[in-house]
Amino acid sequence: MKDVDSRLPFLDLLRALSSQAIVWHHLAFYGPLSDSAHEVASSLIDGLAHHARLAVQVFFVVSGYLSAVGLHRREPTRLRELFAQITGRYRRIGLPYLGAMLLAICANELARHWMAHSSISARPTFGQLVAHVFLVHDLVGYEPLSAGIWYLAIDLQLITLVALLFWVGARISGAVRGPALGRALLGVLGVLSLFWFNRYPSLDKVAIYFMGAYGFGLVTAWAEAGTVRRALFWVYAFLLVVAVALDFRSRLLVALATGLVLTAARYFGWISKWPRSSLVRWCAGISYSLFLVHFPVSLVVNALWSSHVPATPWLSLLGMLSAYATSMLVAVAFHYKVERPLVALGRGRREHRPVPALLEGEVEGGES
Repeated sequence: MKDVDSRLPFLDLLRALSSQAIVWHHLAFYGPLSDSAHEVASSLIDGLAHHARLAVQVFFVVSGYLSAVGLHRREPTRLRELFAQITGRYRRIGLPYLGAMLLAICANELARHWMAHSSISARPTFGQLVAHVFLVHDLVGYEPLSAGIWYLAIDLQLITLVALLFWVGARISGAVRGPALGRALLGVLGVLSLFWFNRYPSLDKVAIYFMGAYGFGLVTAWAEAGTVRRALFWVYAFLLVVAVALDFRSRLLVALATGLVLTAARYFGWISKWPRSSLVRWCAGISYSLFLVHFPVSLVVNALWSSHVPATPWLSLLGMLSAYATSMLVAVAFHYKVERPLVALGRGRREHRPVPALLEGEVEGGES
């Protein structure tokens, strides 16, 4: 028996597009360059600043989908398996993240020499660094050292929650019936999120706030695998519509659309066959590194450009493009020199592979 890794080109496309959208959201939302460029590209910058962030909902739905794929036939029913899932997840996302945090600290110090701006973080305290290492900085009230890392904290919480509920199900109903109970508990929690938790912005530091979108990804994969009835997928989709009708949230509409697109992609065979593009695959492969490094890099470019180049709108727009191009170059270097070696190091002595997620370059398949 051996693990088989396969690429799903359609998920590569979602991963590539979503990561690019988040990069441009941050370029438009932070830094003096976007403020200056707003004069000549106001509609574009406003759209990116206010709407491109919705791409994170694609992350949550597809991460839930891939988590269900990764857990198929390997639901943690014992305490050792529970901890293996959690620590494996941290090794996969955490080791490259720690390297990116070092980059972020250096970037903040460099940017501080050239400009004074609210996007520059204060020098971290020891407690703040410890909180960042364990991805609990938001929970204990520390300022994040880089934009977007809140997602990694939530991702780890979600993986922990999923593994914990499967383990609880096994403890209550036994190893055979436990996974079914775990799926039921996760489905109920997803519905509670849609109608309750997700309506309170103060809860956006904890996993239950995002469980509605993540749960839709789980249910989508379970329905396709036949572990739950197909009707439950449509029930969940209907409840998403009802939740939006009761309290309009555009993020839930994006989550609904993502789940429906995933189902259509599986039905028509796109998910494993389209697009056959080396560019899409390459962009997907570096997407996690790009996610980690783009903000520190763009912060330095913003600071350097705004202090040495006249603050005219067109030159500022050119500066934004330069920040994007530099972020891509650094992401490529980080992917090959930092992310891949650290991931290989993390895999060296583990017994269980961590659950895959949207930002990763591989999708774990079944057994053969």
